[in-house]
Amino acid sequence: MYISELIDRSMKNKNPDLVLRNANIVNVFTHEIVTGDVAVHDGIIVGIGEYTGDTNIDLKGKYIAPGLIDSHVHIESSMLSPGEFSKVIVPRGTTTIITDPHEIANVCGLDGIEYILNSSEELPLNTYVMLPSCVPATNFENSGAVLKANDLEKYINHPRVLGLGEMMNYPGVIYKDKDVMDKLNLAYKNKKRVDGHAPRIKGEGLNAYVLSGVNTDHECTTKEEMLEKLRLGMYVMIREGSATKDLKNLINGVNQYNYQRILLCTDDKHPEDLLKEGHIDYNVKLAIKNGIDPIIAIQMATINPANCYNLKDIGAIAPGYKADIIVFDDLENFNIEEVYKDGKLVGKEKMPLFTTKENDFSKVLKTVHISKIDKEDIQIYFEKERGEEVVNIISLKPHSLITEKSKAKVNIVHNKFEYDNEKDILKLAVIERHKNTGNIGIGLVENFKLKNGAIATTISHDSHNIIVVGDNDEDIVNAVNTVISMDGGIAISSFNKILGTLSLNIGGLMSNKSIEYVDCKFSKLVDVAYNSLKVSKDIDPFLTLAFLALPVIPNIKLTDKGLFDVENFEFMNISCKMN
Repeated sequence: MYISELIDRSMKNKNPDLVLRNANIVNVFTHEIVTGDVAVHDGIIVGIGEYTGDTNIDLKGKYIAPGLIDSHVHIESSMLSPGEFSKVIVPRGTTTIITDPHEIANVCGLDGIEYILNSSEELPLNTYVMLPSCVPATNFENSGAVLKANDLEKYINHPRVLGLGEMMNYPGVIYKDKDVMDKLNLAYKNKKRVDGHAPRIKGEGLNAYVLSGVNTDHECTTKEEMLEKLRLGMYVMIREGSATKDLKNLINGVNQYNYQRILLCTDDKHPEDLLKEGHIDYNVKLAIKNGIDPIIAIQMATINPANCYNLKDIGAIAPGYKADIIVFDDLENFNIEEVYKDGKLVGKEKMPLFTTKENDFSKVLKTVHISKIDKEDIQIYFEKERGEEVVNIISLKPHSLITEKSKAKVNIVHNKFEYDNEKDILKLAVIERHKNTGNIGIGLVENFKLKNGAIATTISHDSHNIIVVGDNDEDIVNAVNTVISMDGGIAISSFNKILGTLSLNIGGLMSNKSIEYVDCKFSKLVDVAYNSLKVSKDIDPFLTLAFLALPVIPNIKLTDKGLFDVENFEFMNISCKMN
């Protein structure tokens, strides 16, 4: 019997495979540091105390803790394949992720989910999946697929599927939409968890949302919002990614009474930030820097998410747990030096000590199905021939995905919107790319600050149509047509010349190239966006742009069907009257 072999090693009847000796062990159960050896056999921790193994590594008083867990992440947002993604986050200490593949699923449906499951199967990274609950996110846009409960049922009992991904369709919950109810019931009858997505939802609506089975939320932006959700029994994920940085706003709401219900997540993070800052290790460091007890910070990234998702064999250093272990210098700096996965050294000094292979991904290629556009396709028309018109505008907020409704006067020439170089009002367009419907939604946006160019990309959450922003039609058309010719990716145009591109051949979202290649290309795009096009430093030029198409984050967004009022969940006209 297998357990008897482990007991023999625990009782010192036989030597375990590996012993990490003389370690300061972070105990996430008792909130203390314990000095001793950790014995590992066949990838499992079999004892803590004094041990001798076949291999003995003297840590000389260094600290060890459980491998870190990202409680909510979209691999696709890294623009990397799962294998390349693992190469950058595992050496940083992340040994488990809980991913929601709704980005690739919105493009490729079940083929997208299967791609994520298959390509993460043999990685030195525990990759758990939450099945996408909102494909598409709403009925107010066109995506590449529609997934209903009976589609998801195929995977609901997959050993690495933990439940239903973020339920963004809040109105569908409280108004008991049949498709939403079917998905919630699928999770309920299979005893699976449901992730939430509930920005600014409160009161009776939040009560109903929690009652429906939603367990978590990662969209809190204020301490008050976080506390209301904690009081109703939700787990709250504090998010710190590339575009949305909530940790500093929320961390002072964490205390000795509620910290066990707090998790850490990245949600969306780009290669450049992963390489420069880190992954969940960065979130832990930032929490410590902002006054959180180091052991509590580690608990929020280990045992708390393990408990939330009922993962019984990770998140702690104790007998019976997987030997997913990080070695670091001290509690204050939290500089991770080595990473063990299942008892094997897989990362050292932030470098991977493993290789990966890419499985067949032919089903998630060639996903742009439209012809090139011209300037006539992106005009904003008005009834009057000339003059000024008061219009609704999407107003950006610094370092936030939440947008505000704004009004301004714009010039009209020959019944069309006319750019004004003196005003920071840019044209925004979302172009349907999955089924060649011809849909193009057009709006206006402020606080992007872009000058003399345009940025286009197939990354536009969550339906991932082509989205483009620019201050002139020539560059908008050039950038969009370049993205179409690449079969997905990012392009920047200025004075009708392409200044930079990144091809994203996997679903128009991810590259099969190395992280070094993607980081190099993307870093150049970031540099061009900020320094050549003068995009505001208060926003991420690509993530901010991508989320302007997501009609479930307040308050105003743009889909391929038009300008959308998120608060009232209805379309709105560009033209308006001043209050």
